[in-house]
Amino acid sequence: MKIRLTAALGLSAALLLSACAANEGTTNNSGTETTAAVETSAPESTESATTEEAAPASDLEGTLSGIGASAQEVAQQTWIVGFQTANEGVTINYSPEGSGAGREAFIGGGADFAGSDRAFKTEEIGENTFSQCVDKPINLPVYISPIAVVFNVEGVTDLNLDADTLAAIFKGDITKWNDEKIAALNEGVELPDLDITAVHRSDTSGTTENFTDYLATAAPSVWDAEKSGDWPYEGGEAAAQTQGVVAAVSGGVGTIGYVDASQAGNFSTAKLGKDGSFHGPTTEAAAAIVENSPIEEGRAENDMAIALDREAEGYPIVLVSYLIVCQDYQDDAKAELVKAYASYIASQEGQTAAAERAGSAPLSASLTEQVTAAIDSIA
Repeated sequence: MKIRLTAALGLSAALLLSACAANEGTTNNSGTETTAAVETSAPESTESATTEEAAPASDLEGTLSGIGASAQEVAQQTWIVGFQTANEGVTINYSPEGSGAGREAFIGGGADFAGSDRAFKTEEIGENTFSQCVDKPINLPVYISPIAVVFNVEGVTDLNLDADTLAAIFKGDITKWNDEKIAALNEGVELPDLDITAVHRSDTSGTTENFTDYLATAAPSVWDAEKSGDWPYEGGEAAAQTQGVVAAVSGGVGTIGYVDASQAGNFSTAKLGKDGSFHGPTTEAAAAIVENSPIEEGRAENDMAIALDREAEGYPIVLVSYLIVCQDYQDDAKAELVKAYASYIASQEGQTAAAERAGSAPLSASLTEQVTAAIDSIA
């Protein structure tokens, strides 16, 4: 499923456009198809988060097109509405086709910016020519969120899993919910004699790359594949994009999957940990892990790819989603628009709005300072 959102002038127009896009249905957590999916997840506080504090109208004009991570979808909806409210001459399109699609589109010049749940690798930057850029792109961390392990097992609402057991489930080595390894971590829980259906992404996904990075790091004796945005094993059930995983887990029996926490909805979510200490996904834990993780070595100035600490205390599976932009655009007008939009995304207003609507973790003060300095270099 591919959804294209164009947020228009102010919140009311965004709602109207969402209604007009009703023919592009999506699936909610109960497995039923809905329309106007763009707005069904929006709390009533969206307007106050995006309009009351918006800057005065500007003279900016033009259109930006972005493609990328479905994990960023709700945040991008929120940022677009807030930015366009303050910049009535600007139209921004964001199509949540997945991180891999976003990076490919940016390489091919089909997007002015990309959203990706992983940064461009240094070798990818070196190997490719980016036609809209004078030089090379930079990765800006703008969205921090836990990855939730969601499950749909009748009668089970609480579930503890360690890294080895989680890896064995998704690899296909553990196939029953009442397996002794799951039971040993969940004393007192009535686990059914039911087949496990592990749902993974079918498309190239930054969420998958973060998920498999955790499994490869924390459970190397079980997970013998390297981290990858493409699912490395046969078996299980494949579904396209975040909404596909949500639909497959909610519509199945004995299902388990992984999604950005903003999309977890009413699902039961597993607690993860080790040595008898298990934690649910929280934005506080996600923010702390990112705050204490360094920038990758070998990165150019203002290229802010973060080397996440996958063995930190607390809930361990975190993603950082990036805004990928040119540091120097061929088109000066595009540069001006991208710089203004990126500045709004990284601002306290933009980060607060995304936190309220998408449940993401706002950037820390120190990370905000670094991201803002990188955005200031865009020309």
